[in-house]
Amino acid sequence: MFKKLLIYLLLNIIASGIANADFDIKARTAILLDYHSGEILFEKDADRKIFPASMTKIMTSIVAFDLIKSGELSLNDKFIVSENAWRLSESGYSSMFIMVGDQISVENLLKGIIISSGNDACVALAEGIAGTEEEFAMLMTEKAIEIGMENTNFSNSSGINSPDNLSTVRDIMLMSKYLIKNYPNFYKYFKEKKFTWDRTGGDPITQGNRNPLLYKNLGADGIKTGYLSYEKYSLASSIDRNGRRLIAVGSGFNSKNARSRESTKLLTYGLTNFDLVHIAKANDPFYKIDIWQGKENYVQSYVKEDIFKTIKKTKKKLLKVSVNYEGPVEAPINKDQKIATLKVVYDQELIGEYDLLSSKEIKKINFVSRIIKSLNYLIWGDV
Repeated sequence: MFKKLLIYLLLNIIASGIANADFDIKARTAILLDYHSGEILFEKDADRKIFPASMTKIMTSIVAFDLIKSGELSLNDKFIVSENAWRLSESGYSSMFIMVGDQISVENLLKGIIISSGNDACVALAEGIAGTEEEFAMLMTEKAIEIGMENTNFSNSSGINSPDNLSTVRDIMLMSKYLIKNYPNFYKYFKEKKFTWDRTGGDPITQGNRNPLLYKNLGADGIKTGYLSYEKYSLASSIDRNGRRLIAVGSGFNSKNARSRESTKLLTYGLTNFDLVHIAKANDPFYKIDIWQGKENYVQSYVKEDIFKTIKKTKKKLLKVSVNYEGPVEAPINKDQKIATLKVVYDQELIGEYDLLSSKEIKKINFVSRIIKSLNYLIWGDV
């Protein structure tokens, strides 16, 4: 027989303004992602080529994090500063203010890159890892391809002027998501508001993080600003509020103030117009499935992955979840065997379908017990 159990999610509908279909921000290109569900909540010319400027440094950091994870690099390793790296501290660019011949730890270089946005620190790290910045840029582009950044090429480690250092806000969003997902411990560097470098030949220098959203009451914890005269101002930002994370990337803001204001507007739009619904938690018991001819009458099912959906606040009542299976399911059942399907429907449209798996093995009852149970079913309809 076919058994379909329809489960309505009990959701409190929160009064809020209707999401404005004409919502826009003053940027040349932008995108907004709900991190857990993977839903794009807003985009504006998101595949337009941009010069990523200092947002490039997110990838510079990721390459180093990968090497630390594999054991090929340590935070305590020290690299000697070349004249090539030092020159960027003397050219009017963002700098950590390192000196030729300094031996600087990887951890300090990373903080100089992430917090102080030091171009000189980028080159020192790149040369220490790959020998030359050009070779390091190749590692960056290889990593971009691995992540799925289809429209990105890195030609240097800092993002300073180069016609071949290109990306899109969609790719920067993918890179930011990868960073947060794979390196939560290192990601903490991105929310630090200041870094003090005990430089050679002078007093310690303290510089503040250039991300303006860190100083607002938004829940921002990253990620990276950028500026080039042609591209104007850019920002990859992320907020984490009450277990919900949003990632926004924008480029082509006309001023620092516009970058801060419009990025805040974009993130606020996501928070106020949409809710994140956690439908199922990975590996947790989800629903009891009836068993036929088994040593147990039911088994708990589970899903392998967290299931999140982002829904407009004014339409959450249109979200429905159903468990579908031919049942009761006949034993024997293996652990992790698919025994049902979880379907997620929003406004009468199927938006997700997931396997429900058995949490344990269920053995079949013996022959005599099967006969008795079958007779009970035939006479009484009792399964």
